[in-house]
Amino acid sequence: MLSPKRIAVIGAGTSGLTAIKCCKEEGLAVTCFEKTDHFGGRWRYRTNSIDGVASVMKSTVSLHSKEMLAFSDFPPPKHFPNYMHHTKMLEYLQLYAQHF
Repeated sequence: MLSPKRIAVIGAGTSGLTAIKCCKEEGLAVTCFEKTDHFGGRWRYRTNSIDGVASVMKSTVSLHSKEMLAFSDFPPPKHFPNYMHHTKMLEYLQLYAQHF
């Protein structure tokens, strides 16, 4: 039996998390390389800037409703606000990563 193809995903932000999920669904051996110690990409607020790493501002709230931002196979919890503060968006990404 052949071993699964190995895939590298660069970054554990929104796109990286979905890429990891898709690779796992296809039976690929996926490794994620993240520049920081945390997932979440630009949705993670950082008090100290990291060269080359984007961050939201402390007061950032999504301009789009949670229904528009949601992954098609993983809706946000009903109790989350319609326009999510960055902390809720990060929590949603954590729930997504734990689920898949």
